[in-house]
Amino acid sequence: MYGVFDNLISWDHMQEFAGFLGKNKFPFPTVSAIVSVGIQMIAGFLLLIGWQTKLSAVLIFINFLIAIFMVHLPNGDSIELMTAALAMLFISACLFFTGAGKYSVDKV
Repeated sequence: MYGVFDNLISWDHMQEFAGFLGKNKFPFPTVSAIVSVGIQMIAGFLLLIGWQTKLSAVLIFINFLIAIFMVHLPNGDSIELMTAALAMLFISACLFFTGAGKYSVDKV
């Protein structure tokens, strides 16, 4: 959520992100940017409160899988440059398989 909040509050930042996606051959870069930021913000918040955990985890997993295969690998990024995306990928996979836990909104 922290890494995309600036895109949420500033259209200029969103356009900058869309430009980055366009350079990496994403279809409809502005729409792709809005969808990616929306997924990260909404699903991130839902994970934070523990509601719809599995659905949110799947959405985040797909978002970062796309980032790895459409940005990091084609650009030849090192493992160090992929650390954040890989961490989000694996954390979301773990949350999908383990669920939110007994104190989550999912359990209420």
